[in-house]
Amino acid sequence: MGPLMEPVTHLLTGACLGRAGLNRRTAHATLAAVLAAEAADLDVLWGLRGPVDGLAHHRGITHTLVAAPLIAFAVAGAVWLWREGWVKRRLVARVLAGETIPVAQPVNWLWLWLTALIADLSHLALDWTNNYGLRPFFPFNRHWYAGSIVFIAEPVLWLLLGLALLVPAILGLADSEIGVRRTRFRGRGLAVAALCGVVLLWCWRWAEQAEARNLVEAAQVTPTPSLRMALEPYPWNPFRWHAILETATTWQTAEVDTRTGAVDSDPSTNTLYKTAATAATEAARRTRLGEVYLDWSQWPVVRDMGPMEVAGVSGPNQQNTGLPASRRWTTVEFSDLRFAYSYRDMKMAGSSDGRLSEALMESPLTGWVYIVDGPGNSEEEEAMILDGWKQK
Repeated sequence: MGPLMEPVTHLLTGACLGRAGLNRRTAHATLAAVLAAEAADLDVLWGLRGPVDGLAHHRGITHTLVAAPLIAFAVAGAVWLWREGWVKRRLVARVLAGETIPVAQPVNWLWLWLTALIADLSHLALDWTNNYGLRPFFPFNRHWYAGSIVFIAEPVLWLLLGLALLVPAILGLADSEIGVRRTRFRGRGLAVAALCGVVLLWCWRWAEQAEARNLVEAAQVTPTPSLRMALEPYPWNPFRWHAILETATTWQTAEVDTRTGAVDSDPSTNTLYKTAATAATEAARRTRLGEVYLDWSQWPVVRDMGPMEVAGVSGPNQQNTGLPASRRWTTVEFSDLRFAYSYRDMKMAGSSDGRLSEALMESPLTGWVYIVDGPGNSEEEEAMILDGWKQK
């Protein structure tokens, strides 16, 4: 799974927000909350223009405080169009058919907009908690913020929010089976409890992350002082953390268990030495992929891999493109250390046996640029590949 907060968590959060009492303020509150909770991710449509454009715009302007009121207005407008169109036509048809129409809950458009705004802000809050991050103050501040306290796809959140919606639905079905009158606004307490549970989980994970940081600092993992550190979460397990440390000459990773106090790192396999820039890496940094990647990445690694072909995209060699034998080509890799770990590995023992260099090559959102040397020692871009897809 790529590093973006999957839609399930957002949709469940929106539904719980609607059920937590906002649906008592106005009709269609739950619908507006669900739509607004996911609306910010419409920026994924930029990916249709290619993976580099997708990366450039994902969690961009739609994930900002500036855009939140406008997105809420658009969602409220969409609900209004739906109500004025399909809903009213259906009511007219029922009246003409001689049916008795019960008194419907009125729509309070201010509350509908506020509901959509709250749901959109919940999207920003959820996205901040994972390690991809977002830029909420863009375009005034381009800095990326990431809490890195909850994994991108966290099953615990699914359970909390899903049960809060499922239990009232089952109880409502049971009532209908025995002919009990339907209870309006059922499930408010469970929805509130689930949302409070989400916040409590965030607080717990925040405390465990701080403890993991203390353990790594006390263990003195790196042989020389570290310049900075990041701690990345795992799904399910609140005690397990993946640490990244940078020194003047290396990057090093470690696995941390706050329950046992264990810090596991093998310098022979979990260390990556920084390499000097080459003409190819400097040229790759100036490409569209390079500029976008380095604008987004918080732990970037740029490596000259030599004439290495990326799977599925032929290199610009003589056999594939007729490149003269006198000209050289090389592959420059862009990767981010935040995603170079196996989140499926839930055990501590032996968890640091994988080589960091190989983990980077296999990590999500790794990009490659083919660079061909040009006349006068210039460098020319041949192809850009991100996450296995070639930019159009």
